[in-house]
Amino acid sequence: MPNPQNIRTNYGKHALDESNALPDPIAQFAIWFDEAVKAGVPEVNAMTVATADASGAPAARVLLLKGFDEQGFVFFTNYASRKGKALDANPRAALVFFWHELERQVRIEGTVERTSRAESEEYFHSRPRAAQIAAWASHQSREVATRSELEDRETELTARFGDRTIPLPDFWGGYRLAPSMIEFWQGRSNRMHDRLLYTRQADGSWIISRLEP
Repeated sequence: MPNPQNIRTNYGKHALDESNALPDPIAQFAIWFDEAVKAGVPEVNAMTVATADASGAPAARVLLLKGFDEQGFVFFTNYASRKGKALDANPRAALVFFWHELERQVRIEGTVERTSRAESEEYFHSRPRAAQIAAWASHQSREVATRSELEDRETELTARFGDRTIPLPDFWGGYRLAPSMIEFWQGRSNRMHDRLLYTRQADGSWIISRLEP
């Protein structure tokens, strides 16, 4: 059996200093995201989304970021899924991006709310038609007896919608995480990593502090 203790990684490609960090963390994230795209990071918008339900039980999964701006970070899912139910009960979440090629990690925490229906509809209809049907076919996070049951539902829905425009399901749409903190982590040699934490103030401004690795 492979032993994780035998895996050794020593970072050292880049550095992160207060003098070259932008005062706005969204702008800083945009720069790092663009550099990750240019570096050929696969699934550059893949992120871990962590939630906790009303009892405090945590859960995490990988989703795809579908947009970000000064208002926050957007992803889409089934509102009746486990994550959707957790966010209904406890509308806070954490996001983590890890871009190994650049030895960088970004951690984001904040409050979450649903996007407008208009925004959800716009994104839903930008998806491939098969993905729109899949959103209708999947009762996400529920137990299903067999794969064929799910595929039969997909076939039935494909026939039902025909060539018509597929409407946005009431149970499907977007969430926007409004960040209260964003941490940028840059791997450095000998585990002496750089960590800059942006914390949002009551007036909407941000302060930057350095964390020990």
